[in-house]
Amino acid sequence: MFSRTENFKQYIKLYPVVSSLLALNIVIHLLTLVPILGSQLFNFGVHFNLLISEGEYWRLLTPIFLHANFAHLLFNMFSLYIFGPELEQLAGKARFLTIYILAGLVGNIATYLLQDWNYTSVGASGAIYGIFGAFGALVYYTRNFMPQLKQIIIPIIVIGVIMTFLQPQINVTAHIAGLITGFILGMVYFHPKRIAAWKKRKRKLKSV
Repeated sequence: MFSRTENFKQYIKLYPVVSSLLALNIVIHLLTLVPILGSQLFNFGVHFNLLISEGEYWRLLTPIFLHANFAHLLFNMFSLYIFGPELEQLAGKARFLTIYILAGLVGNIATYLLQDWNYTSVGASGAIYGIFGAFGALVYYTRNFMPQLKQIIIPIIVIGVIMTFLQPQINVTAHIAGLITGFILGMVYFHPKRIAAWKKRKRKLKSV
């Protein structure tokens, strides 16, 4: 289910939102490596509770597209590359983007509310955990007829949560808040009645 066999062109065509997010994150990270400009861009977008409290509210959103180093970027973008496509196809472009952005945003809002004034962070991890949370909701709804999905997703979520608490310099608040946000949105989006309505709407559009 999560094995990627598409070539580059197929991947972009099939998963435009995921592809755009991957490109955006990679380009922004490359820009942060440019002398002078890079440090200014990074400092402008980093989550910093003190500056947020002073009215720089864009810092609740911009950290989703910033990463501390290449390894940080690689881990998050690899997760998006592997798990994002299935969710984009299941939920649709707009709903997938809503899950991704809201999970990251809520993770940063929770960080602002629960962490110290001098707390700083960057990364798309809250948004990535939102994807996992949405899959968790899908597992709940399909537990009786798609056991293979449960066997894949539940261990990933459990391991992800454990590693969140074991690894140093991890924004635990953003991870957990993103996971919960994704799960709640998934419970709304993937309700069987809502999915039936989507399918009915698609059939009508095809018949027009």
